[in-house]
Amino acid sequence: MKDFKGRVAIITGAAYGFGNEFVKQAAKRGMKIVAVDIMGDKLQEVGPMAMELGAEDVTLITADVGIYEETERVVKTTLEKYGQIDLLMNNAGIAIPGDGINLPLRDWDWIVQTNLMSHVYFMRQVIPVMKAQGTHCNIMNTCSVAGVINFVGMVPYYTVKHAAVALAESTNYELQAMGADIAMGVFCPGYVQTNLDHSEEYRPARFRDDSDPYYQSEEFFKGQAAAKYVIETGAPNDIYGDLVFKAIEEDEFYVLPHVMYDGILKIQTGEKVQRKTPNIHELQAMIAAAKAAK
Repeated sequence: MKDFKGRVAIITGAAYGFGNEFVKQAAKRGMKIVAVDIMGDKLQEVGPMAMELGAEDVTLITADVGIYEETERVVKTTLEKYGQIDLLMNNAGIAIPGDGINLPLRDWDWIVQTNLMSHVYFMRQVIPVMKAQGTHCNIMNTCSVAGVINFVGMVPYYTVKHAAVALAESTNYELQAMGADIAMGVFCPGYVQTNLDHSEEYRPARFRDDSDPYYQSEEFFKGQAAAKYVIETGAPNDIYGDLVFKAIEEDEFYVLPHVMYDGILKIQTGEKVQRKTPNIHELQAMIAAAKAAK
């Protein structure tokens, strides 16, 4: 997409982190913006900020994108107000640290619905709209570097992010096969100073059970502390909005800004080609050697 002015963008997870930066960039390009977030109070700050930066118009919608009916409401409101959808940015997401075999199943359901099914929900509604418009459109899904590499510590997060990348890749093939003028993309960053370590603040009531001893366990609090550390020591967030929008301008599919993960990506891709069993000790040794080389 080369010309953004006056075109319509739906941006989820818009109140914080990457989503907030995406809103800023859409506003600077003169877009009409539908900003969506589960945190309604924080979302109210987005409208005035976007208008001041140059947005043509802004609509704020408080919604839980892990519920299909909520995504229907977002899409319906967008079409009723603006009559078109040109850019979809599936950005809303959570992080749940912890061992996959110990994590409560409600947490698996929560991360699957938020980080994967929200992409499915929006794309199945928005793609037909984009096709019918007959104009060039874009979809950019935030998927994380955890969608292209694997490591120990956050099994549900790696699992769902891999699924989100696969969803985008296979959908991209489908769009090409049907001749749709829609460019897909996946944004796969490493650790960045977003609000991802505050995911518990966004936990919907349907996924909450304070009587479950897991949420008072050492494992739970250790995982929360680890998430806080890697996010707070991550890269500054303010450069990625412009980077992603430049990728959208060029219809780039893979937006992987952190080259320090390329070594792991090459090793794990090679393991598949060689039919080799993944080995945590070999991977840890490679990471240690890379750190020492710095």
